[in-house]
Amino acid sequence: MDKTRISLLLMGSLLAGNAIYAQNALTARMDKTADGLEKKVIGWRRDFHQHPELGNREFQTASKIAAHLQSLGIEVKTGVGKTGVVGLLKGGKPGPVVALRADMDGLPVTERVDIPFKSEARTEYNGQQTGVMHACGHDSHVSILMGVAEVLASVKNDLPGTVKFIFQPAEEGAPAGEEGGAELMVKEGVLQNPAVDAIFGLHINSQTEVGTIKYRPGATMAAVDQYAIKVHGKQTHGAAPWSGVDPIVTASQIVMGLQTIVSRNVTLTDNAAVVTVGALHSGIRQNIIPEEANMIGTIRTFSPDAQKLVHRRINEIATNIAESAGAKADVKIDIMYPVTYNDPALTDRMIPTLEAVAGKKNVQITPAQTGAEDFSFYQQKVPGFFFFLGGMAKGGKASEAAPHHTPDFKIDEGGFVLGMKALAHLTVDYMTQNTVAKK
Repeated sequence: MDKTRISLLLMGSLLAGNAIYAQNALTARMDKTADGLEKKVIGWRRDFHQHPELGNREFQTASKIAAHLQSLGIEVKTGVGKTGVVGLLKGGKPGPVVALRADMDGLPVTERVDIPFKSEARTEYNGQQTGVMHACGHDSHVSILMGVAEVLASVKNDLPGTVKFIFQPAEEGAPAGEEGGAELMVKEGVLQNPAVDAIFGLHINSQTEVGTIKYRPGATMAAVDQYAIKVHGKQTHGAAPWSGVDPIVTASQIVMGLQTIVSRNVTLTDNAAVVTVGALHSGIRQNIIPEEANMIGTIRTFSPDAQKLVHRRINEIATNIAESAGAKADVKIDIMYPVTYNDPALTDRMIPTLEAVAGKKNVQITPAQTGAEDFSFYQQKVPGFFFFLGGMAKGGKASEAAPHHTPDFKIDEGGFVLGMKALAHLTVDYMTQNTVAKK
């Protein structure tokens, strides 16, 4: 080997070593800042928890977020996707653009948990009086990302790239007649100007122990669609059913027929699927066979092919059963959220980062979840990685922890620092990897 080649190899090793040393020094500074922010982040979370707001109505939440980002010298844009807030932090060095997302909205749930910062908020939702509660942990997501913004702003001059902080409204769905959520933010250009190269997000989980991170490559959370079936019969006296066409009996047969889609049509070795009837309404009096029956439900699938199959079979089953009874069925299916799909290559590259932050044994693959997430709309446009952060107290039992979207939902705040470190490290490691790759 000639001297020139040896010199080049030594120089390359020296540069690589210097880069690793610089990155380690940077992450050490970030970790110190994150540790010091724990009480502040918990305080934010408790404030948001006590004052929840429903989708597209997160006015106070957005105002507090914007004020914090502005105090850090971050460029802020408000009113994105109705009430969304977007912050742009330009690092001191050139590099890729990384987006980090947190959802802001609460749910129409009346809280039963006895805590000092319990929500007492109330509102009218779908014509009914109800409490409002952060029953899915979005208050935690917002607070953690506000902490991450402070962590990354503290090392701004050494950041090799740009960070876009996306605080998103209406993840749980927009009010009737309105657009909202990730789909609207994407439509309004949140992933452009500057163009995002990759996006990361987390979701706290009440049934996963603090200190644990769970993830899944590929299809992670289901696509969700909703359907409505209206069965048209012929009204008659309940004492003479032969004089009419009973939509209740017909609807009941349709309900049973829909159960065969998952058990007999979906290839279960390749895909999971769910077809649920959530409500069935018909009639007003015990001795009248009504004219109509209406049912609504939800569909969960993990691939476009399975989604098409389920949609087709719902239409076939409903219309053919109705026809066989002398009735008529109108089927409407609304496509809601696509599959939350973790880009396999990006996921594979970033898992070592999470293992370094949480410890290898604490980073675990999770089964696919039949819940849905509109983070999937961002992943349709750019590579994305979405993971789950433990929010159950150490030593707790998942079987005894209240699920999300329930009045007893509760989060242990001991995992917030890990959440901050995970998002901050993913950002810097992705930037460093891609900056080095372009050289």
